[in-house]
Amino acid sequence: MIFWFVILYLLLSVGIGLYAATRVHNSKDFAVAGRSLPLPVVTATVFATWFGAEAVLGISATFAKEGLRGVVADPFGSSLCLILAGLFFAPKLYRLNLLTVGDYYRIRYDRTVEVLCTIAVVVLYVGWVAAQFKVLGLVLNVVTHGSVSQSAGIVIGAAIVLTYTTFGGMFSVAILDFVQISVIMGGLLYIASVVSGLAGGVGAVIGHASAAGKLDFFPPPAASAWIPFIGAWVTMMLGSIPQQDVFQRITSAKNERTAVRGSLLGGGLYFVFCFVPMFLAYAATLVEPVKFGALLEQDSQLVLPTLILEHTPMAAQILFFGAVLSAVMSCASATLLAPSVTLSENVIRPLLSRLNDAEFLRLMRVVLVTFASTVLGIALWSDSSIYKMVVNTYKITLVAAFVPLFAGLYWKRATTRGALWAIGVGVATWVGGELFQPADAVWPPQLIGLLMAGVGMVLGSIVPSAMSGEAVPERRCIEANRV
Repeated sequence: MIFWFVILYLLLSVGIGLYAATRVHNSKDFAVAGRSLPLPVVTATVFATWFGAEAVLGISATFAKEGLRGVVADPFGSSLCLILAGLFFAPKLYRLNLLTVGDYYRIRYDRTVEVLCTIAVVVLYVGWVAAQFKVLGLVLNVVTHGSVSQSAGIVIGAAIVLTYTTFGGMFSVAILDFVQISVIMGGLLYIASVVSGLAGGVGAVIGHASAAGKLDFFPPPAASAWIPFIGAWVTMMLGSIPQQDVFQRITSAKNERTAVRGSLLGGGLYFVFCFVPMFLAYAATLVEPVKFGALLEQDSQLVLPTLILEHTPMAAQILFFGAVLSAVMSCASATLLAPSVTLSENVIRPLLSRLNDAEFLRLMRVVLVTFASTVLGIALWSDSSIYKMVVNTYKITLVAAFVPLFAGLYWKRATTRGALWAIGVGVATWVGGELFQPADAVWPPQLIGLLMAGVGMVLGSIVPSAMSGEAVPERRCIEANRV
């Protein structure tokens, strides 16, 4: 019964996504939904930014093993990213009326900075999308009791998401997010009520977690503990801000006020609801301690699916897998669309002869299919955990793209030379740390890379420039906006 429900749900999602595709008439519709979305839809799509594979299965498994301290990057860092994006970045970027975040780097600095930062942003999505595909494979494997292998499930899930995203773009993403958020919230809350009864009540689960030290958030008062803790937090909190899907979800709003409010509401909602799967995963260790304790060591990502299949009624099982599919598909579709749009707009399009809008729309769809095929291969090959695949992706944008974006918006003296120095020094320092720094080093390489990127921006910008026009880059943003 669960299997047929899953099939029906997938077909329904494809149908809704294809229906949304009828609203796509040009590249702006495809990339940012024509900048027309109301507050409820913006809130839902911002919430869905990260409520996918890692939120339902990755974060929950990591919490059950390591406690709150182990999930500082996500949801603490990621939800703060959405809130900071709404407060400090959404208003300024929305006014510029851009198609991608890469466009900002071009009009604020130059073509070289645009390409370098765009490549960093695109690379970010490889691990993220691969994680979503892996969960789709895991779900199909579980609900068919192994009849569909995880590899076959990955291929099937990827094909479904790719179908409606290729045709509907951001309209399909946003409308499906709005529909699926009700399934996610209703399903998880109902399941939490069922599982809490099995574990002795909410108070018993929280009390046991507290006694086991799982609710201890801040590390011991020592630099060797605090510096890695801050590094993990900052990686998601700041490294996620330059990503294209955050940008396009915010700029798809019908006006600036909706963009800001939707980002704040979506970020807050994401933070709150991430605690539901964490509660469920830890409750499993109380329902059947020996079995789930062993499963945590073997494959922690199977804890929640196993708990639901073996200890809950059919209605809860249907709602759980519906919620998982909703979360993963809403997240996967946007994270497929984002790198495809920015790669098409900021890297490939300038290399071709002048394209009209219909040709550019076709280009974005071709790039989307190509990118999805590449990531599908990585998802089939990689054996990394879902949580690690997601968290590790944000290191490159943290060291390469965040400082040029932040300095460009808030420091008038930031120059193209400063941006190039920030990218070069930040990436070189980070790569050097990853390759040569001892495994037990206190300072995370990406945190050193971020600090050195800031130094590179300052030094590169204040050194007297030989180019007379480089001192007034902020004027380019204003002029581009007028055009």
